[in-house]
Amino acid sequence: MTVHVPEPAPTVVKTTCPYCGVGCGVLATPDGQGGAAIVGDPEHPANFGRLCSKGSALGETLSLDGRLLHPAIDGARASWDDALDTVAGGLARIAAEHGPDSIAFYLSGQLLTEDYYVANKLSKGFIGTPNVDTNSRLCMSSAVAAHRRAFGSDTVPGCYEDLDEADLIVLVGSNTAWCHPILFRRMVDARARRGTKLVVVDPRRTQTGEEADLFLGLQPGTDTALFSGLLVHLADLGALDAGFVEAHTAGFDAALDRARTIAPDVAATARATGLAEADVAAFFALFAGTARTVTAFSQGVNQSAQGTDKANAIINCHLATGRIGKAGAGPFSLTGQPNAMGGREVGGLANMLAAHMHFAPEEVDRVRRFWDAPRIVTGEGLKAVALFEAVRAGRIKALWVMGTNPIVSMPRADIVRAAIAKLDLYVVSEAVADSDTARAAGRTTVLLPALAWGEKDGTVTNSERRISRQRCFLEAPGEARADWAVLSDVGRRLGFGGAFAFEGSAAIFREHAALSAFENGGSRDFDLGGVRDISDRDYAAAPPLQWPMPRARSREGRARLFADGRFYTFDGRARFVAVQAPALATTVTEARPFVLNTGRVRDHWHTMTRTGKSQRLSAHRAVPFVEIHPDDAASLAIANGDLARVSTEAGSAVLEAMVTESVRPGTLFAAFHWSDATASDARVGALVRGVPDPVSGQPELKATPAAIEPVAYRSRGFLLTRDARTLPQGWWWARATIQGGSGLHFATQEGPRAVALMMRGLFQGLDLAEYADHGRGRYRCAAYDGERLVASLALGPSAARPAWEQAKAYFAADTLEPAARRALLSGRAETASAGPTICACHGIGLDVITAAITAGASSVEAVGAACKAGTNCGSCIPEIRKLLPGALARDAA
Repeated sequence: MTVHVPEPAPTVVKTTCPYCGVGCGVLATPDGQGGAAIVGDPEHPANFGRLCSKGSALGETLSLDGRLLHPAIDGARASWDDALDTVAGGLARIAAEHGPDSIAFYLSGQLLTEDYYVANKLSKGFIGTPNVDTNSRLCMSSAVAAHRRAFGSDTVPGCYEDLDEADLIVLVGSNTAWCHPILFRRMVDARARRGTKLVVVDPRRTQTGEEADLFLGLQPGTDTALFSGLLVHLADLGALDAGFVEAHTAGFDAALDRARTIAPDVAATARATGLAEADVAAFFALFAGTARTVTAFSQGVNQSAQGTDKANAIINCHLATGRIGKAGAGPFSLTGQPNAMGGREVGGLANMLAAHMHFAPEEVDRVRRFWDAPRIVTGEGLKAVALFEAVRAGRIKALWVMGTNPIVSMPRADIVRAAIAKLDLYVVSEAVADSDTARAAGRTTVLLPALAWGEKDGTVTNSERRISRQRCFLEAPGEARADWAVLSDVGRRLGFGGAFAFEGSAAIFREHAALSAFENGGSRDFDLGGVRDISDRDYAAAPPLQWPMPRARSREGRARLFADGRFYTFDGRARFVAVQAPALATTVTEARPFVLNTGRVRDHWHTMTRTGKSQRLSAHRAVPFVEIHPDDAASLAIANGDLARVSTEAGSAVLEAMVTESVRPGTLFAAFHWSDATASDARVGALVRGVPDPVSGQPELKATPAAIEPVAYRSRGFLLTRDARTLPQGWWWARATIQGGSGLHFATQEGPRAVALMMRGLFQGLDLAEYADHGRGRYRCAAYDGERLVASLALGPSAARPAWEQAKAYFAADTLEPAARRALLSGRAETASAGPTICACHGIGLDVITAAITAGASSVEAVGAACKAGTNCGSCIPEIRKLLPGALARDAA
């Protein structure tokens, strides 16, 4: 008798999503071939099993194409020993010749806490350079500065459960529905369950604003006026918590006096913000009358030359009403990156030391003694904008960039790229070989292959102070190594061996936790003393933990702080801050009459080095775009879908116009995700002036004076290929991953004859099927290798550019029947397509949703029941709702 032995069940690994600061738990099931199935972890307290479109598509981003797999020196493959010798030797030489402060590190919220910790220990403690900053400077450093001014510490007072328990949630400068969709689902669930009201404050009517009970589309940069007016209103109404203010705060009178000079009443607040007086009054009444209020703020507040004041204006209103640290009440900074919080914990910002310590002499001495680091820095280093200016000026001679792409994401990015060429030593630790930053070069350039998500092991901390494990479930590819291990090797080569003898990430975490508890005794907010002796085994199996957890018995941590009125200032009192009146860092001119705002789209992350691999995530917004109000578009003769040049004093980009009433007249919005690797002329970071906040150093990314004008091209079209192809110089193009290959939208001054010649040259030796109508400026071509379709191109006049949805469907099939070949060449659909993607989680297109509505689906729920759209993360619900008949009232989501 044959006994059937069942195959072992696949190993399921609990890990954490590598995208935003929500910190969702993920269950990864490796397939044994370098991929994995991804679902949400129902036990993780951040998401309870939900994932957004990006998290759901993580399994589609694990391929090794485009990966940096081997060290390289000046473009030539090198051994790890040679690469590390070059790095260590260069750092030692430059420190000896120019001083240690001629060396800089630029880190990332994509690093794990353990990597971050070793980087800061090496640089600030042993090399002796203070010039260590992070791309988190561009993300949440204004929130950090505001927390420190108000609370004496960088403490987020509340937790995600407050979103479940609030009766009013005010979202300020946060497109939560797209940028933190899992948290937004919690907010919408609270509305359905307890009637929670949503107020959205944003110059742009984003998808989040579409879902609001009250939308306040204020003028750019006027947040401080709105919340100054609110503070005055609360005082005049007698809606303050006078006992809390008297017993636990300082500076109220000065803050209120300043607020009265900015917005003395409702009418003045309306004038200062450009809002309707009735809307301001409605908001003030809601806030005053709702004890359980959470005010959540994000990049629209932080990425501003007045970002710290904006955040403090919000915090002032919560301190004045005692709504802090209580269930359903408090100010809440929504963090952008997965480990921006972890970077703050270990001193990743130039104005911090490790464990939330700074540069008071006693704190410097404490860290020096703990690390036994005689070269420890004693003052702040250069923040990101100033750091790259020092590179340009030649004061920084060596720069080590880890896990970020500043040539795309920094303001004035063209200047950043030019500055890097001046470096004596340029080191990049990166998982991606062809990022703009990896392709740049200094006089000596060393590329070090890093582990990516799924391969590395350590911890991250989310927006509610919750530490979760990122666990590896894939083998390290090529010669890629953990960042902490590479840094430790360099530390040993520099002669600091004893301080960098880490055997694994658990050992680093133990040291990190021990430093947080060292001479603490409750004097500092960040305390992991309860896990400073965690074993390797317990670390490997650790559940999500929330700090502070000062004792082993307190591994649950504390969900909320400050309800007791005890803060981390010298006298234990919170501080009100007298904020400055609103003033944009730059003003528009006749030459540049628009205000350019920048931000994210729903399905892409940073510079698309990960999300760009997914065809689902690339389908929703396939080309770089600029939003413009219909009135402005009409006055400039720009139609929806036209190409337009957006220019500022720093640079220009050519983007596809999206004409929409979502933006205010006189303003533009563009997403920053596209790089030189994914578009010909769309690096929005190069346009941004980036005036820094004087307190936090965070650059202004939301208000740059700009001009816009139409750009005329003779022809527009698309090219689908199995492998990525390049187009001639002078063509405009944008690349997107499609099922089965790569897709290019393009524009050119060439006509059908020239494009036909190009196709014949590109696919020489293959079978080409062509259709041309030169008189009408149309051309189509399909290239076959035997039965296999390898390329498809369609060209038309710019005013009648061809759509690619049907061609993409054919391309996914690989081989085509004769009828399908004819349909592909003619451009006439043989079968109905799904249309442009609306729901990325389930890959549901516009035409499918429209068909469901036509068939009788009259609510968001009915559409979901018919085709699944909107039933996962819900970030597409605002778009679905717009497709419903206009007379329908908003349905519960």
